[in-house]
Amino acid sequence: MTRPATHIWRLLRWARILARHGALRGLERDPNTPAPVRRLIKIAHIGVRVPTTPRYADAFQAIGPAAIKLGQALATRPDLVGEEAAHDLARLQDAIPPVPFATIREAIERSLEKPLDQLFASVEPEAIGAASIAQVHRAVTLDGRPVAIKVLRPGIEDEMARAIETYEWAAAQAEAFGGEIARLRPRLTIATFRQWTLRELDLRREAASASELAEHMAAEPGFAVPAIDWTRTTRRVLTLEWIDGIKLSKRAELIAAGHDMRALASCLVRAFLRQAIEDGFFHADLHQGNLFALRDGRLVAIDFGIMGRVNRQARLWLAEILHGLITGNYDRVAAIHFEAGYVPAHHNQAEFATALRAVGEPIRGLPVKDISIGQMLDGLFAITRDFDMETQPHLLLLQKTMVMVEGVATTLDPDINMWEVAGPFVKEWLRDELGPEAWLAERLRANLDTLVRLPDLVRRIEARYPPPGAAPPPPPLPQVEIVGTGGGWRYAAVALISAIVGAAASWLLH
Repeated sequence: MTRPATHIWRLLRWARILARHGALRGLERDPNTPAPVRRLIKIAHIGVRVPTTPRYADAFQAIGPAAIKLGQALATRPDLVGEEAAHDLARLQDAIPPVPFATIREAIERSLEKPLDQLFASVEPEAIGAASIAQVHRAVTLDGRPVAIKVLRPGIEDEMARAIETYEWAAAQAEAFGGEIARLRPRLTIATFRQWTLRELDLRREAASASELAEHMAAEPGFAVPAIDWTRTTRRVLTLEWIDGIKLSKRAELIAAGHDMRALASCLVRAFLRQAIEDGFFHADLHQGNLFALRDGRLVAIDFGIMGRVNRQARLWLAEILHGLITGNYDRVAAIHFEAGYVPAHHNQAEFATALRAVGEPIRGLPVKDISIGQMLDGLFAITRDFDMETQPHLLLLQKTMVMVEGVATTLDPDINMWEVAGPFVKEWLRDELGPEAWLAERLRANLDTLVRLPDLVRRIEARYPPPGAAPPPPPLPQVEIVGTGGGWRYAAVALISAIVGAAASWLLH
């Protein structure tokens, strides 16, 4: 186990880098920051020229790969780091220098246990993308198929493990101070980050996620997922179909190629809603760099390292919340928050509904380009504080992805209204899930399951209460208070009584 002194030394080193980029100023001024943390920040600022405008993303890139991934996770937590910091951290795109190809070649051959020329007809030595955890090279298989090879950076597992251990230690110290920072549950944030990272460090998990998503999205013909080459995929190497399309970040090229921008935006919104609400399994990193438009107008997603899951009950609640916000039914939205336990029961439900109305009404019916996301987030975070709402990590990931999808859709079509596109889909899904037919089907399924379990239930009851034997049933025994044996005199009294009862029973029997 790493000593606390090592964690403190790492934190001080990272704090110096953050201080040089002005990334600690907001934390230092926040009245909720514990005094010991403020003292650590003051030490980090000694001899440092603090820039006027904080550069959060640049600071995390300077610290290293693990910090880049942490920064991407914190970009989903504006309630924890502030809206300004979260917005700037969203710039993190993993753009770091690639590992030399000789090292990558050795890693591929060691992982796939064959020489490179027995696996691929050709591999381009120049990386087409280099991220904090892995880098990608274009290649052609022996049977002539163009593919992309994703390879983990050597030594990345140990580097991530060291950093995460310190993140966990720091989060535990911060949460121990209690108050506002404890309500935000930083330890749970780091635990969620650890889960994301472990998935990304096993490329077979990423391949499985892509395969599962492809099965789910078969119902959405306008959205595609690259096929996985399982024979050339291991824990450290992922080989998948090469995507020959235009990135959604290149709007001018999309227009020049004749793509319908409104159709692309609507397809993206529908695809995300189908993943999140209908299937409960969604791509949680749908930024412009991970989305391509093919010649036939279909959208394709790549990079399946961060995926989200939401169970059926949470999806029902989420769909009802979205539908309630779209239609202005704030009473129902408030009721769901209390049913789900998101708001503690000691608060007033009607007051919560009024607070939601204050946030929802100013933006309802407006096009996305006219909505101030900053003001909306400020309003929502004020509600979470006022009503003691604890963080729900699975919903935060979903909310972050929804904001990301909204941003990409707005870039494609500035006049799109995500709520209008979402409304019919959410309404239809709710009707299918909560309508009379769905209710009857659910009752029938539950009752049939109970009938199937009845024989086993009877057998367990018989095992617990066997039929009486030849001996007559014992007489009823009176209720007797048991004396605790904690004190010495009580123990002696109980021992004496037990001895007397035992002697009497022996005399009666003989």
